[in-house]
Amino acid sequence: MTGAAEALIAACTEVFGRWGVTCQSAGGELPVPGVHGVPEQWPHIAALYRRAGFSHTGHTEVVYPAPVEDLPGPFSPGRPPLDGLAVSRSVGINGCRLSAVLGEDVIGYTEMEILDKGERMWRHGGWADVGNLRVVAPYRRRGVGTWLLGQAADWLRLAQVTRLLDYAWLEGTDPTGQSHDDYRAFLPAVGFRELTRTARGWTRGRLTAGDGGHPASAG
Repeated sequence: MTGAAEALIAACTEVFGRWGVTCQSAGGELPVPGVHGVPEQWPHIAALYRRAGFSHTGHTEVVYPAPVEDLPGPFSPGRPPLDGLAVSRSVGINGCRLSAVLGEDVIGYTEMEILDKGERMWRHGGWADVGNLRVVAPYRRRGVGTWLLGQAADWLRLAQVTRLLDYAWLEGTDPTGQSHDDYRAFLPAVGFRELTRTARGWTRGRLTAGDGGHPASAG
């Protein structure tokens, strides 16, 4: 099987060469949750890419699952972390959006994508994905992110979702300038556990920016 895969990659890169392609990309994405690159459990795939001349030029992403029952409760620790904080539900980019509203300002939001699309169905179901979890800088480390996640967990229970996936990069900062180290510390504190690490963004030829979407920032 490995020999056949190696021959297929070689044939593809040979065709790209004839076409004059200057940068070629590879990945390990599958139409199932949590597989968006080459996981550490696939060293044979990474070795195939390297032998074909590909390099990992993108990000290393940590995959975190959590049982919804282990997430914070919607009213824990009994009241919102800020006086006057309320939740508003709307349609988001990546699913249902729950926004933290303080007065007239949205100070944070999270989005939950329930994984029920046909190509993502599997035997037991009941999974969702954190599309985004953001808190604006002045309100971080004040419990807003934890409170938002509790609101989302309550909504997921109503939707009969039992497990939630989230992701964090090992390197760099998010678009707001917050270190991903902070988010990786936040996730275990609210009920997530590390499942695997996956290498996203493999290129051959001229280097390009790594793939993979921005992980969340919270507090």
